[in-house]
Amino acid sequence: MSIEIANESGVEVDTDAILAVARHALDEMGVNPLAELSVLLVDIDYMAELNHRWMDGDGPTDVLAFPMDEGSVDHGPGEAGTGEPALLGDIVLAPEVASKQAAAAGHSAADELHLLTVHGALHLLGYDHAEPEEEREMFALQNRLLQSWRATRQAG
Repeated sequence: MSIEIANESGVEVDTDAILAVARHALDEMGVNPLAELSVLLVDIDYMAELNHRWMDGDGPTDVLAFPMDEGSVDHGPGEAGTGEPALLGDIVLAPEVASKQAAAAGHSAADELHLLTVHGALHLLGYDHAEPEEEREMFALQNRLLQSWRATRQAG
């Protein structure tokens, strides 16, 4: 799986851990191993601009996901894949926003970025949380992926 990461946020971040949690989530979800993902970390001003331009939102948000090629995502062995690399899309993270949310939630900024990375990956795979049922499913899956990732880190 090809995952590119660029930290343009001006904030020191453990990009190796972000790559690892993204790879774990996509592997667990049965995504085609030839898939490509981009993760971009940006500052508050740029995130606010993206949020306004693409989501019609005000101010910066924590994570945005921009799917590229939903039709080519291989969701596992039950679906016949084309064998072609899937361009999953881009996950854009705002570490400064994540830091504030982490403080409010009582965990580390790194934990918040890991959660947001998995959240963004699930959005790229077609999950959403607009409806209560969708939210329950997506957040339960997000928590399971984070727990299994943390367990593999502790075991290694």
